[in-house]
Amino acid sequence: MSIQSREAKVFTVLLISMTICALLMVALGNNPPSAGAFCLDQYCELAPVQEVVRSRARQHVGRWDAIEIRYSGTSVGNIGQLASLSGLASAEEVNCHFVICNGRGGADGQIQTTNRWHRQWSVLPNSWPQADEKTICILVVSDGRSTPPTDYQRKRVEQLVEELCGHFDIRPGCVYYPEDWQ
Repeated sequence: MSIQSREAKVFTVLLISMTICALLMVALGNNPPSAGAFCLDQYCELAPVQEVVRSRARQHVGRWDAIEIRYSGTSVGNIGQLASLSGLASAEEVNCHFVICNGRGGADGQIQTTNRWHRQWSVLPNSWPQADEKTICILVVSDGRSTPPTDYQRKRVEQLVEELCGHFDIRPGCVYYPEDWQ
């Protein structure tokens, strides 16, 4: 008789806990809790890299022959914020082709394309030590020290570089990362 009583108690506790979990999930709706450092739910919401690489201007295979990645030197930002921090009149003047956000100004791992990329214009070489007129410049929102790149940013930079190298036939030896990039 005590075995049946124990089974009934376990079953009742299980039923109650499942009901509470179901009610909690309904209350959360489409806003699931974060799953820590790497949550596939958020990652899957980012635009595919293939879409990001497209531009309004015609893209030629020989147009680009190198890629340079560097840190923004800030812990927060997106294209608009970086433009205002640099004293630029508009986000269209940002001097890079892509900005990889870190969750503080844009979604973590979000790749934002600039006007320079859409028009297939070169960057102004003043802040890009390795850049010339054939270098694609990627700005990672991070200061590289106290706010290192997030896992999302690293993964998205890898995907973007892979897509750009494949699309424009850029050799891996012509991709320049910051010194402390891991």
